Amino acid sequence: MTTPVNAAGRLDRLPMGAFQWRILSLIGLGMFFDGFDNQMAAGVLGALVKEGWSNMETNAHYISITFAGLAIGALMTGLVGDRFGRRFAYQFNLLIFGSMCLLSMLAPSMTWLMAMRFFMGVGIGAEYVCGYGMVSEFVPPQRRGWALGLISVVSMASTFAVNFTGLFVIPALGWRPMYLIGGCGALWVWFLRRKLPDSPRWLEARGRYEEAEKIMQDIEAEASKAGPLPPVTSVAAPAPAWVPISILFSRGVVTRTLLAMAVCITCLVGSYSFSYWVPTFFVKQGLSVTKSLSFATVMALGSSLGPLVGMLTSDWIGRRRGTMFAALWCGVFALAYSQQTDPAWVLIFGFLLQGGMSLMIGFGLGGYTPELFATEYRFRGSGIAQMTGRIAVIASPYMVVSLYDNYGLPSVLYAIASLYLLLALGILLFGIETNQRSLESIAPARDGEAAVTTSRSAESAA
Repeated sequence: MTTPVNAAGRLDRLPMGAFQWRILSLIGLGMFFDGFDNQMAAGVLGALVKEGWSNMETNAHYISITFAGLAIGALMTGLVGDRFGRRFAYQFNLLIFGSMCLLSMLAPSMTWLMAMRFFMGVGIGAEYVCGYGMVSEFVPPQRRGWALGLISVVSMASTFAVNFTGLFVIPALGWRPMYLIGGCGALWVWFLRRKLPDSPRWLEARGRYEEAEKIMQDIEAEASKAGPLPPVTSVAAPAPAWVPISILFSRGVVTRTLLAMAVCITCLVGSYSFSYWVPTFFVKQGLSVTKSLSFATVMALGSSLGPLVGMLTSDWIGRRRGTMFAALWCGVFALAYSQQTDPAWVLIFGFLLQGGMSLMIGFGLGGYTPELFATEYRFRGSGIAQMTGRIAVIASPYMVVSLYDNYGLPSVLYAIASLYLLLALGILLFGIETNQRSLESIAPARDGEAAVTTSRSAESAA
C-alpha cells in the first residue's frame, strides 16, 4: 500500500469512546507506578538517614544518580520511539524499571541500592516521554488537554499514594517493602499493556501505510459500535521521511526546543528540589520519621489536586496560558512558604506550593512540551527537553544542600521561586498556543515545505 491513510484526520474526528479510554487507562497506570517508583525516594531516604545507612551527602548522590538514569532514559526513549515505534518504547521502559525496583528490595548496601537506582531511573525517565507523547497522538484536539490533564492526575496521585503507603509501611516494616510494591505494580502494567497498538500517526509518518491502515480500521470499527462516525477531515501532512535530530535546532524549531527545555528544567528542578527533600528537612529539624512523613503526606495532597485543576481547565485556558499562570503561582507561593515558621501555615503553603508544582508539570512538561514538536520528531524533542531537565536536577541536590547548610531553608525557596518567575516571562515572550488545534496544524514546516493545512477538500484540491 502506497497511499497515505490520513491517520491524523481520521483520529481527530473520532468521539471519545472505549478505545481512547483503554489507551488512557493503560498509559495512566504506567504513569502511576512510574511516579510511585520515582517518588518513593523521598520517604525511603529519610528512613535511610534515620537508620544510619545514609546522610545528607549520600542522599544527594542517590538523587543525582537517579536523575542521571532519568536523563539517559528520556534521551533513549526519544531516539527509540521515533526510530522503532511508540509501542516498543513504552513496553521496554516498564520492564526495566519494574525489574530493577524488585531487585532494589534486596540491596545489601547503599552502594548497591544506588547502582540499581540508576538503571531503574533509565526506565522511569522513559515513561514520561512515552505516556504524554502517546496520549497526544491518539486523542482529538477538542479533548487533548483534558486527556493529558487526566494522565497528570493519575501520575501525580502517585505522590500522595507513595507518601500514604510509606507512612504505614516504612515505620512498621522498613523501606524494602516499598520497592516490592512498586516493582510488582510496574510489571503488572507491563503485562496488561502488551496488546496496545502503535501510533497510526507515527506509522504513516514513517511510510508504513499498511500497518497504519490496519490499526485505523480496527479503531474505527470499535468506535462505530457507539453510533455513526463524523465525516473525515483530510489533513495534508509532509511526505514520509526520516528527519535527523539536528532538526530540533534548525530555524523554525529551535525556539520551541529551547522553550521545552526551559519548561522541563523548571518543572523538574523546582518540584524535586522541594518534594524530594521535605522529609529529610523535617528529620534534620528534629522530627521523627513518622511525623515527617505525616507532614509530607498532607502536603502531597496538593500534588493530586493540582493536576485535577489542570484537567478541568486545560481545554478552556490552553496549555500556553495554563503553564504561564502555574509558573507564576509556584513563584509566589515558594516565596510565601519561605517565610513560614508556624506548623499550620507550613502545611497550608506547602500544600498550595506542591499543588502548583504538580499543576505546572501537567500543563507544561506533560501537556505543552509534546505538542510543540511534529510527529516525526515528537519523542526526540520531548526526550531531549526532559533529558536537559533531568541533567539540571543532577546538580540540584548539591545546590540544595549547599544553600540549606549555609543560608537555611528560605534560600532554597528563593532559588525555586526565581526559576518559576523567569519561566513565566519566557512563555509570555516566546510561547505559542496549541489549544484546540490539530497536531499537524501547529507543527513547524520542514525547510523548503509549506506549512501543513487542514481542509475538507485538501485531497480533491491536490
